Amino acid sequence: MIELKDLTKIYVDFPAVDNLNLAVQKGEVFGFIGPNGAGKTTTIKMMGGILDPTRGSIMIAGINMKDNPEKAKSKIGFIPDRPYLYEKLTGMEFLKFTADLYKVNKDGFLKKAKEKLDMFSLSDWSNELIESYSHGMRQRLIMAAALLHDPEVIIVDEPMVGLDPVAIMLVKDLFKDLAKQGVTIFMSTHTLKIAEDICDRIGVIHKGRLIATGTTEDLQREAQVTDADLEKAFLNLTK
Repeated sequence: MIELKDLTKIYVDFPAVDNLNLAVQKGEVFGFIGPNGAGKTTTIKMMGGILDPTRGSIMIAGINMKDNPEKAKSKIGFIPDRPYLYEKLTGMEFLKFTADLYKVNKDGFLKKAKEKLDMFSLSDWSNELIESYSHGMRQRLIMAAALLHDPEVIIVDEPMVGLDPVAIMLVKDLFKDLAKQGVTIFMSTHTLKIAEDICDRIGVIHKGRLIATGTTEDLQREAQVTDADLEKAFLNLTK
């Protein structure tokens, strides 16, 4: 469902992402972890079609991002770590704007929008301007918008930033349910406990290179800390 081949991004002479090769299967929740500056967000932005790679290829649901970016992006629900929103729109107006971009069926829009707003506890705020939303509410609105067109792939950068414990639990359960329905989720996070809880596999990126992939148990074995948690394995792998 997601295939990255020799994916590379070079800034001047600095390789932010260096020959990344990775495949994520349909219905898999894949966690992407690494230290600050390791290349996580750069990878996410290339996968979402926001940044062009220096070289290499990105395939989303069998579609080459370079050759057919609009079609590839139509398969993706993109959730950034910092939601940039049109603050003079209401929550419902922003969902309508997003739905129009993705050509969501107009007849079914209102029902879908209400379902998503209710899912993320935003129904009471649907007609309020986004400028009045808290950071957590904005993050939930972005997630609602990302799901409107029933994407086959969700690409998400730091999904739990700014969310309260109730919202974190809701998002964790949502990702698990979507994966059961065949949606592929690629999630970059600093919160190792969340990666450990919900991800089928985890990739570790360090200094632009993918240095390990596998289940939590695989990473523990590779880090030679089978009696410790993912945090200890991560620290050993990236030291």
